[in-house]
Amino acid sequence: MFHATTILAYKGSDKAVIGGDGQVTFGDTVLKSNATKIRTLHHGEILGGFAGSTADAFNLFEMFEGILNEKKGDLFRSVIEFSKIWRKDKHLRQLEAMMIVLNKEHIFILSGTGDVVEPQDGMIAAIGSGGNYAISAARALEKHSDLPAEDLVRESLEIAGDLCIYTNKNIKILELD
Repeated sequence: MFHATTILAYKGSDKAVIGGDGQVTFGDTVLKSNATKIRTLHHGEILGGFAGSTADAFNLFEMFEGILNEKKGDLFRSVIEFSKIWRKDKHLRQLEAMMIVLNKEHIFILSGTGDVVEPQDGMIAAIGSGGNYAISAARALEKHSDLPAEDLVRESLEIAGDLCIYTNKNIKILELD
């Protein structure tokens, strides 16, 4: 696992939420603490988050947005096409990067090795250095509390920020109702 960030996505019965911390590091130095690593895509119908190099994020999000437009917002068909392109491109496949994309129906983790993973529970996915901390917290909170989706994501990312040195507590959240 590369040292990056923490992105957590949650798809509840009535809402899809994604959150990410704001820390950008270069080696063991914090370059920025308030970066935005999540965004809405395809007319606000899809959410996406990125862990990896900032420059790579812009290129991959732009490429994915183009595919979404081609596929008329069909997330499933778009992630399959995107993974083929990402995996086949000699330079893109070398990126230490991952993405999460979701809408109200699906949630996927994407990587340059061609991975298109829909979480087993279909509800919670996390990537980045603090991803395992965030997903553990989210699963526990989902099971043992009645927190609204946005609060569940925020609280889980704060827990990850307490544990992961590549994750801070400058958290941004986006949601689809």
